[in-house]
Amino acid sequence: MLETLKVFLDWTGYFFIAYLIGYSTFLFISLVVGSLELYKLRRRELMKNILPQDYYVPITIIVPAYNEEVTVVENVKSLLQLEYRSYEIIVVDDGSTDNTSKKLIEAFDLRPVHCPIRRQLPCQPEEFVYESRLQKVPLTLIRKRNGGKADALNMGINASTFPYFICIDADSFLQYDSLRRIAQPILENDNVVAVGGMVRISNAVELENGRLKKYRMPRNILACMQVLEYARSFLASRILFDKFNGSLIISGAFGLFKKETVIAAGGYSNETIGEDMELVVKLHEYCTMNHINYSIRYASDAICWTQVPENLRDLCRQRKRWHLGLFQSMFAHRKMFSNPKFGAVSFISYLYFLIYELFSPFIEIFGVITMLLAWATGLLHVPFMIMFFLIYAGFSSILSLSAFFSRLYTTDMKISFIDGVKAVLLCFFELTCLRFILAWVRSTAFIGYRKKKTQWGRIERKKSSCIKKRVWL
Repeated sequence: MLETLKVFLDWTGYFFIAYLIGYSTFLFISLVVGSLELYKLRRRELMKNILPQDYYVPITIIVPAYNEEVTVVENVKSLLQLEYRSYEIIVVDDGSTDNTSKKLIEAFDLRPVHCPIRRQLPCQPEEFVYESRLQKVPLTLIRKRNGGKADALNMGINASTFPYFICIDADSFLQYDSLRRIAQPILENDNVVAVGGMVRISNAVELENGRLKKYRMPRNILACMQVLEYARSFLASRILFDKFNGSLIISGAFGLFKKETVIAAGGYSNETIGEDMELVVKLHEYCTMNHINYSIRYASDAICWTQVPENLRDLCRQRKRWHLGLFQSMFAHRKMFSNPKFGAVSFISYLYFLIYELFSPFIEIFGVITMLLAWATGLLHVPFMIMFFLIYAGFSSILSLSAFFSRLYTTDMKISFIDGVKAVLLCFFELTCLRFILAWVRSTAFIGYRKKKTQWGRIERKKSSCIKKRVWL
């Protein structure tokens, strides 16, 4: 029996060595590719080797909102300050129980209108529509019966008048040039059906008229660790996937889509919690199966600032939803797995998300249990295990810090010495303590799960420093 257990533990050890080497190698390649891409982009900016700013594509900005009275007015004010010539704003109030609609009507002097909305995508009916033509661009408020975020986005698509649309969360803020930058891939290639933007954390950040005024690390330790996590994700992996048209996710906080293709593919799905990822995977499948020449891009210089949870309860709720949405999206489009029709999307992107995203929390929890079992039976070589763990954690920390500081360098952003030390010190804890906490949360996401398709994910909203100073006015 003991000999059988020893063989099992040996093979388990070989598996985890291969697993961690594979993940570390992917992070290293992603970081190198991402850093080189940012450096090249910075050189293009310095040489003015970009498309002239006189070229535009008309864009509809859709803001789905549910109980967002704290941030929605300031969000719309920020959108009105964008440096872009041709766009409209549609706020879809998905049956809020607070004063979301009332605050918008009062803040922007909106007036009721009676206009039919063409139902190209299924959604709950509207209750009223308000408009204002007194602003820089047309502003529309649609109040509808509650149906969930995907339903609200479908309503916004139905009401939009332009060929491209952007979805942005009501607690997020775009930089002054984000529309121009996220639209640039479309101007370069007309087969682009979707573009993802760079999402950065706004906690403790100061913005003035859509421009970064002061950047500092959040005082909240949990938010600070998420800054490092976001830098690693958005700098490295997404730029690498972009190189072979392999992006499987565009953050719901900031993404640009071709309306015609989205409608043809069926729009946002109410059958999944992660409607943002599901739409991107659906576009891959729809375009491939219909032999449509397409590309899904990532614009690393199109910046969206968004709030992240500052308490562990909200963070755990958020990550549970993300993991459930990941599972639902991958299961719904499982025909992409090991399917030669999808090329690199199947054999690289889908496989990566399957092993290192969907299954990773279960693998990591299994690894901890196996380690405890080996220790209890006296078969664990403690010095080797500690050394291996420290090497992996140290290597991953270096890669995360490299991603973080590369982003700062290539965007000419500066942080204080204290913030730099804070990033270095917290990086190790983010990759060890927080990672294992979230691994447990994600692995238990299915316990007690009920299909609440129309339920919004909620986190506590706070007015950021830029809102308190009213720098958007």
